[in-house]
Amino acid sequence: MRGDPSTSQQHEGEILPSVQADHSEDRVAEKLRGFRPLGILSFIAILAGNFIVLPLSAILVLIWARWSRTPFSRLGFSCPRSWVGTIALGLVFGAAFKLTMKSIVMPLVGADPINHAFHYLAGNTAALPGAFYLMIVGAGFGEETLFRGYFFERLGKLFGDALWAKPLTVILTASVFGMAHYANQGLAGVEQATIVGLVFGTIFAVTGRIWMLMVAHAAFDLTALYIIYYDLEFRVAHLFFK
Repeated sequence: MRGDPSTSQQHEGEILPSVQADHSEDRVAEKLRGFRPLGILSFIAILAGNFIVLPLSAILVLIWARWSRTPFSRLGFSCPRSWVGTIALGLVFGAAFKLTMKSIVMPLVGADPINHAFHYLAGNTAALPGAFYLMIVGAGFGEETLFRGYFFERLGKLFGDALWAKPLTVILTASVFGMAHYANQGLAGVEQATIVGLVFGTIFAVTGRIWMLMVAHAAFDLTALYIIYYDLEFRVAHLFFK
């Protein structure tokens, strides 16, 4: 028995718009993943986000990943084998890394023991809520999503799988991360952030996972906050170098 032509046309009318919509979404996703006008425009919009409010850039990265159909795992958002282990490692590593930077590395490069950009936090209880937000949400989540997750994905797509690609990506992202701290922390801030970017970038290049780094970044900054709040900067900076 032959099908009713009108029914067949009706089904085609129902299916075709859906197919066309899928093709349209595929084209948009492909353009967002590329480096032509739409891809470049999305890159600029993402970078501009933090100039409006933290952590808008990171939120825009997640929106870009969804619209471009980029797997979140490409940004490092893969589930860890153990959440407890990941969080514990991040807390210990981040705090120990900050103490090492403050007591050994920064004195060796001749940095001022007092971080004047944030010295207003010393004993300033009223400023703590804002500081916690910036360090946990703005830095831990926001900066890691942007500088490690997003930048590594973009540069990885641009450079490909060459042996030099990941080392160059680590260097470039660390340099940009360092320079992003110049406006409010000066040269010492650039030096510290660049070193942090090199270490965190190397870990991300090897593991491809971002959760531990988010926790470590927050722990790094919260340890710095503790040192500043209790006015311990000079003492910690002179633990090994008098």
